[in-house]
Amino acid sequence: MHGVLSSEVTVNVPASEAWDLYGTLKLMDVVIPEFFSAINVLKGNGEVGTVLKLFFNPGALFYAFEETIVTIDEKKMIKETDASKGGYLDMGFNLYRIRYDVIPKSKYSCITRVTLEYDLKEGWISNAQYVSLVPFIGFLRVGSNYLIANTKHTASG
Repeated sequence: MHGVLSSEVTVNVPASEAWDLYGTLKLMDVVIPEFFSAINVLKGNGEVGTVLKLFFNPGALFYAFEETIVTIDEKKMIKETDASKGGYLDMGFNLYRIRYDVIPKSKYSCITRVTLEYDLKEGWISNAQYVSLVPFIGFLRVGSNYLIANTKHTASG
């Protein structure tokens, strides 16, 4: 079973400012307090091939999993990560990919989009119920608030 979910937010900051957050590991620092107990960089420093171990707060679906950055396109402002160990892969997923896009709208405005793509093995289809954009919409909200608070050039000022 294959699926794709997506959500986006308009942010009144230049696309380059948003990309500086979403295209780097800085996003992890911004979202850790609300969504994770810790994030460890196991390999790399933000480039393709970087491996992160994400530790979730109590009550989450699982304790931790690893993800690998598989795509960074500076020109198109796209970053993709794939689950690479544990977590969703232990629940029958062949693929659990998170894609962040930053899309310029105007000089001081952009769209930040998150897309979740997944593929489940036969016999594991019921685990599709655990696929949710809710945390990623939260990432967009926290990222948007951070960008507005920390960017000098915004559409409103």
